[in-house]
Parts: sequence; structure tokens; C-alpha cells
Amino acid sequence: MAQHQSKAVEVEAVRVAATLMAAGARTAPKARGIDSIKTLLLDGNDLETLARAMEARAKEQPPHLAPIFNRDAANVRKSQGLLLVGVTGIPKVVAQPLDCGACGYGTCQQLLDTRKKSGKDFDGPVCLFQALDLGIALGSAVKLASDLNIDNRMMYTIGATAKKLGLLDCDIVIGIPLSVSGKSPYFDRG
Repeated sequence: MAQHQSKAVEVEAVRVAATLMAAGARTAPKARGIDSIKTLLLDGNDLETLARAMEARAKEQPPHLAPIFNRDAANVRKSQGLLLVGVTGIPKVVAQPLDCGACGYGTCQQLLDTRKKSGKDFDGPVCLFQALDLGIALGSAVKLASDLNIDNRMMYTIGATAKKLGLLDCDIVIGIPLSVSGKSPYFDRG
């Protein structure tokens, strides 16, 4: 009979959950049926590397944001893994554009002509439908984590730092830290 200690089982549970969450993000409905979602699972020493990078970024932030980056870095250290989910902002099917204007431009081509403006954390402008796809993918992923009783929370700070590190080649990235513990580290965080 094999025995498995709780720490090892919990790490494996997070890895399995993150893998299933990535699948959920991939199969989530997409506008025009075109998928631009990318995912990346981090665990082990990569969590510490990310947490340190978040703390370094905290020093570059205005006073109201620095504590948030530091707090979230501490949350990454309390996690057994995390999932990055990102998307490109390029309009879908440029050859047959929607030209909806929701991005603030009159046509998809005008949006493309202004692309790659680098912001502090993300690149834009972004096609609204790509951003909607990201939201739906994130919702699918965190719902699955919740169904599996894996503590999680979507974090802008993780995604912004992951993007600066070049971990996921996307215009917008959101991080979802994952934990199995007696109490979720992502709530009552101060």
C-alpha cells in the first residue's frame, strides 16, 4: 500500500486543477468561434521568482498600488501553483471585420493601425471581443477551481508582472493563484 503525505497530495491537486482550468479556458465560448486565449501553469520555484518580481515592481508603483503588489506577492508565496490566462487584442477576422467601434475606433483596421501601444502593464488598444473572450475564459477557469474546492482569486498584479517578465506572449494577462489549505489566503488579506 502506498502512502501519500497531505502536502504532496495538495500540490498534485492544484496541478491537476490548474490543468483542468486551462482546458476550461480553452473550451470557453469565443466570439466568432476564434480562439486567441493562451495559458501557462506555474508552480515550484517559479512562484518565488514571480513573487520577487512583484515586489520589485511594487517599488516602481505609486503609493496607493505598492502595498497591493506586495500583498499579492505574499499570496503567490502561499500558493501551490497558479494559472496565467491571457489574450491578444488584435481584432478577429480582419479580412471580414465587424467594425463595431466598441474599441473607440471606427473600424477594425483603424484599431490595427494604432496597435502596439505599450501601457504601464498591458498593450492596447484591445478589441472588445478579445477582452470579452478573456473574461469568459477566466470565469470558466475560476468556476472550475471553485467546483474542485481549490481556493483561487483573479489578480491583475500577477498578470501585469508576468507580462513584464515575458512569461505569456499576450496583450493582457491575468493571474489566478491556487491554494489548498485550511483557510483561503486570498481573502481577509488586509
